[in-house]
Amino acid sequence: MEFNWIALIAAGLSAFLVGGLWYAPPLFGKAWQAAAGLSDEQLAAGSPGKTFGLAAVLSIIAATVFSMFIGPKPDLAFAIGAGASAGLCWVGATLGILYLFERRSLKLWAINTGYATVQFTLYGAVLSLLG
Repeated sequence: MEFNWIALIAAGLSAFLVGGLWYAPPLFGKAWQAAAGLSDEQLAAGSPGKTFGLAAVLSIIAATVFSMFIGPKPDLAFAIGAGASAGLCWVGATLGILYLFERRSLKLWAINTGYATVQFTLYGAVLSLLG
């Protein structure tokens, strides 16, 4: 299968940037932090460069594999629908199963599943438009 690397990088980085907004304090950052049980000190620890760099790489990998699912030059409506379905149903359902056993909150599930749904919907839109 041939890949449109410009579309893949654009899709991966678009969702990565939306994640930066999604988990920022003005949107869901503080609610996510509280639901995840993370202190300010825990969030400040570690290497932000490594965390953000690896997150960007993983986002591009996810966009690449999603492009293999929807195929080359997908119709926009199909790609957006497939992306929303993948985020809500595949990712959201999987997180739901894990969160049930981990006794995590519905609030944390909603924040993370909401992001995954937007993430994969964006993948679909960008891959369709640039494909």
